[in-house]
Amino acid sequence: MSDTETLNQLRGVISRLARELNATATHEGLTPTQASVLGLIAFRGPLGLTELAQLEGLNPTMLSRVIGKLTELELIQRDPNPDDLRAIRVAATDAGRQLHERIKLLRTEAIAECLGKIPEQSAQTIIDALPALDELAQALRATHS
Repeated sequence: MSDTETLNQLRGVISRLARELNATATHEGLTPTQASVLGLIAFRGPLGLTELAQLEGLNPTMLSRVIGKLTELELIQRDPNPDDLRAIRVAATDAGRQLHERIKLLRTEAIAECLGKIPEQSAQTIIDALPALDELAQALRATHS
């Protein structure tokens, strides 16, 4: 396999894993993008819309739609930004934090179940690769920071 083939295979595997994990959010009534935005807000705390758009890689129009839906579902709330009264910040509500925790639990359970279905050596290889995969994720994040 050439380097290009290996890189394409890695990209494909990562994409499929992300797609399958994102599907757990749809069982909770959210799109993958809505779940991702909610997760970021729940994890990081109140965020301004500009920062949130940059972190999620969304254009302002798409982010506005997602924020509108999450607000309508009472999963986040909009508050004035104390640093800039013309802007708003969004924060997770109790219901939003609870849903985020439920989605994380569902994803963790799905991974555990699937690791139990593959050969033990393959599962251990995946676990052993976690530090290297984390380095890759950090390097990718740094390319668009």
